[in-house]
Amino acid sequence: MGKHGEYRALVRAALFAVALCMACSPVSASQCRLALLLAMDVSSSVDAEEDLLQRGGLVAALTAPEVQAAFFASDQHVALAIYEWSGRYNQEILVEWTVIDSPATLLRVAETVAASKRSHNDFPTAMGYALGYGAGMITRGPKCLYQTIDVAGDGQNNEGFSPAQAYAEFPFEGVTVNGLVVNGADFEAETGLIAFYKGQVIRGPGAFVEIAQGFEDYERAIRRKLERELTPPVIGFVTPSVRSGG
Repeated sequence: MGKHGEYRALVRAALFAVALCMACSPVSASQCRLALLLAMDVSSSVDAEEDLLQRGGLVAALTAPEVQAAFFASDQHVALAIYEWSGRYNQEILVEWTVIDSPATLLRVAETVAASKRSHNDFPTAMGYALGYGAGMITRGPKCLYQTIDVAGDGQNNEGFSPAQAYAEFPFEGVTVNGLVVNGADFEAETGLIAFYKGQVIRGPGAFVEIAQGFEDYERAIRRKLERELTPPVIGFVTPSVRSGG
């Protein structure tokens, strides 16, 4: 069948899974300004300690005063969902679509993440599949003014179809994809990973890459990224595509 035929079959299979997801009843949200979908990497390159750092970092970011202020900076609500991803068929929802209509709701989401357990730990990095899954979640989510997928990871796509193939086959019209690169210790690997996210992952006007200098820096990076995505005057504003950590 050849490499391209193999990938077409993989895409068709993933599209079928997305179609099933799209058949679910959408969440309704009046005056919703942003549907924000967070995608967390749990592939085999992320060890147990690093996974704890990213979960704890996300919890800390969601409960940080500046991020809470950004969530409630407008009368229009933000809808939030979170999933984790690794191999081709290894995506798990941590938080289903939730309209963040009060600080108490945001705290419940953070508590759900804090109590979550990693679903997989021995699969490769199938980012095309992760993006396709995200497209399905966006499609059945609240119909907000903006839709953003926030993909975090510490490695390049190494299984299944590419992000470019995902963007060609799945419903991404009007969806912005931002990236959070988690740098490792190898400088050349870091440079390649940033280039991969910049050239192949981020998508849409104003899309950007945030950089965490290792998982120890995840909390700072995701906090700053959420502030940028959530603050109303910034959303949709065209900025440089890569933002370094620091």
